[in-house]
Amino acid sequence: MEQSMYQRLSSARTRLKEIDEALLDENTMKDIKLFRDLSKERAYLEPQVEAFDKYQKNEHNISDALEMSHDSDPEIAEMAKEEIKTLNAEQEKLEAELRELLIPKDPNDDKNIIVEIRGAAGGDEGNIFAGDLFRMYTRYAETQGWKIQMLDESASEAGGFSQVSFMIKGKMVYSKMKFESGAHRVQRVPKTEASGRIHTSTATVLVMPEAEEIDVEINPNDLQVDTYHSQGAGGQNVNKTESAVRITHIPTGIVVACQTEKSQIQNREIAMQMLRAKMYSTLLEKQQEEIGNERRLKIGTGERSEKIRTYNYPQNRVTDHRIGFTIQQLDRVMEGDIEEIIEALIHYDQSQKIAGEN
Repeated sequence: MEQSMYQRLSSARTRLKEIDEALLDENTMKDIKLFRDLSKERAYLEPQVEAFDKYQKNEHNISDALEMSHDSDPEIAEMAKEEIKTLNAEQEKLEAELRELLIPKDPNDDKNIIVEIRGAAGGDEGNIFAGDLFRMYTRYAETQGWKIQMLDESASEAGGFSQVSFMIKGKMVYSKMKFESGAHRVQRVPKTEASGRIHTSTATVLVMPEAEEIDVEINPNDLQVDTYHSQGAGGQNVNKTESAVRITHIPTGIVVACQTEKSQIQNREIAMQMLRAKMYSTLLEKQQEEIGNERRLKIGTGERSEKIRTYNYPQNRVTDHRIGFTIQQLDRVMEGDIEEIIEALIHYDQSQKIAGEN
């Protein structure tokens, strides 16, 4: 094991002891955010320290076996040599496990997410594609056992959505979906195209980790709250009460809206969830900028202008441009079978993080 890795693990053991002491402190228990953050850090460090303890114990056993291998009794010496082979193999496995455990973890990985999809370039075809992406993600969520909650939608007369927002709840949702942010491009012949020409359209996807009240502070005086009648496709009013809610955060200009519930109170609560998520997402982007380009996510910044993936219907092909990954199964992908793409992105990100730490 490299000295730098050994030092990191030794520091992790020291830090774990510090956290355990801090968690017993009354002042820590009173600070909900601090207590939560320390608990999360502990959950990340504990497996490292446990594996490091096993590694060092095994290291000690190897040292003992080496000493025995020089025993004057040939039978004992031979047994020790066989033991060394077994222990060395175990040591290699433990070191590989430790390398994986040392990969920096995203503190948001276990969070639910809010997804916003918008039709972009291509007019009606862009909106239709936004609807296709919405269906793809909801189908994928079903295969993962996740739950979907609609937040806001603006249906397009031609089909699909000009904009749709929804929450996905479940185990480790953000860890799998966080690389979906960006511009998704589709190449296909629109149903309305009589000449059969292939058109290129785009829809943008924004994936935001759900934010709790302790993650983002919002001053009520900074909010402009408007109510209006909920609308369906084509803009017609679908109820007689002003249950829909639009909230504008004046300092940042962030606007969110919700009209999916019949109650204005429920819609306001959901809109606040969306606002917190957007503000938290903006905060994370600023933190990444402060860290610098070298430590940013290697497979993309998540900016909407960044074309991350192309869906080519004539060739039944999907290509993720960030990692050069191509799969000739677009028909299955659009039915929600995107696990192979997601796993490729996660694997690439982890390998880049390991390389960056060495």
